[in-house]
Amino acid sequence: MSDQEARIVAQVDKRLFVGGTWRDSASGATFEVEDPSTREVLCEVADAGKEDALDALDAAHGAQADWARTAPRDRGEILRRGYELLMERQEELAVLMTLEMGKPLPEARGEIAYAAEFLRWFSEEAVRIEGRFSVSPDGKSRFLVMRQPVGPSMLITPWNFPMAMGTRKIGPAIAAGCTMVLKPAHQTPLSALALAGVMAEAGLPEGVLSVIPTTDPGAVTEPLLSDGRIRKISFTGSTAVGRKLLEQSAGQVLRTSMELGGNAPFLVFDDADLDAAVDGAMLAKMRNIGEACTAANRIYAQAGIAEEFSERLSRRMGALRMGRGLEEGVQVGPLIDDKARDKVQRLVDDAVNRGARVLVGGGPGEGAGHFYQPTVLADVPFAAELSSTEIFGPVAPVLPFETEEEALRVANDTEYGLVSYVYTRDLNRALRVSEALETGMVGLNQGVVSNPAAPFGGVKHSGLGREGGRVGIEEFLETKYVGIGGI
Repeated sequence: MSDQEARIVAQVDKRLFVGGTWRDSASGATFEVEDPSTREVLCEVADAGKEDALDALDAAHGAQADWARTAPRDRGEILRRGYELLMERQEELAVLMTLEMGKPLPEARGEIAYAAEFLRWFSEEAVRIEGRFSVSPDGKSRFLVMRQPVGPSMLITPWNFPMAMGTRKIGPAIAAGCTMVLKPAHQTPLSALALAGVMAEAGLPEGVLSVIPTTDPGAVTEPLLSDGRIRKISFTGSTAVGRKLLEQSAGQVLRTSMELGGNAPFLVFDDADLDAAVDGAMLAKMRNIGEACTAANRIYAQAGIAEEFSERLSRRMGALRMGRGLEEGVQVGPLIDDKARDKVQRLVDDAVNRGARVLVGGGPGEGAGHFYQPTVLADVPFAAELSSTEIFGPVAPVLPFETEEEALRVANDTEYGLVSYVYTRDLNRALRVSEALETGMVGLNQGVVSNPAAPFGGVKHSGLGREGGRVGIEEFLETKYVGIGGI
């Protein structure tokens, strides 16, 4: 770690942020944060436990009434200041993210801008929370419908987009008037702690946001979800953990938002612009080193163009430069840890043992970090494990298909339904296929769908609810109806 990198890490408070105060964990425990590209320990961070979680809940509960009464414009202005501060500090925050997560620095810069945009978007939505007044059908009474904040909310974010997943949840919660307890992933706590500092500087009142990193998620989440004062949970992560959280939320009948796993199909029809399709596949597959729930997990190319598409994609993937994300020109960083790299290798080996051909890559990268080579597999059988398992790495399996009907059948043959991608120049086919795909989002002739102004979320085992767009704030609002008689 260079002197400049050490300085950036040193600027972040490593303690818990509870009720507007930085403090050590009640037990005094800490944990190490590692640079996945070098395995070097960057720092130690306070490790929250049950007592810290309940203190954070006390703060959120105590601040809720006053925060809910805060003028929408004032809430929006805090979010706007948060947006401006993130953009002012984009470079240092990007370096911090690359250090703890590994993604190349240009992508980290892009994530800071993306994260900031959620704060700007919801600063504008804060003043657009609407209700309704109407006459009953029989004319004898009046209906008053109002929207109110759900209340104290627990937010759980993953390691792969450590800043953007924070603002995507914090933004609408602040706009709606909810207080929050945020538990970031233990692999990437520094971005979340830096965000807490930014929001405090932006004017967020004490108690509205607490951030409690931990290596024992159960010790933190279970007491909060069973307490009764938390009224909402918003989680981004694996489907397996999401199921468990839904079970724990049932006892208190909590409002839930779940953005879970994906198994995105990427369909390339024989009438597609192949140059555009390869460009789109590179974006959909390699964004964030493939460690994204939106990553193209299964690439289906129509039989007539499958070989050419695979060759073009292989040339592009093979030309990518792999290394530490802070080095000039690096396009592929490390995976988050050895467990992730071992999983990717197991999936590749299974596909090859079943008859797939390795066109490029196929094994770990060089260096001390958790690197894996950008990989393209051709002739992947539908029975291969990676056809039904989220890869979360830089591996692009190409599977041929014959007809539109077959493409839809295999694309929908999964328990997941987050996003799908379609490349075709036939307008009628584009509409037919988009309507028939069983996913919450479709990228039509584009490889990236995420946008703060659009609703993000999936169907089936990919989750519940939506984040972003005009509907994002709805997840943090309750509807109250007042019937007015005697008129």
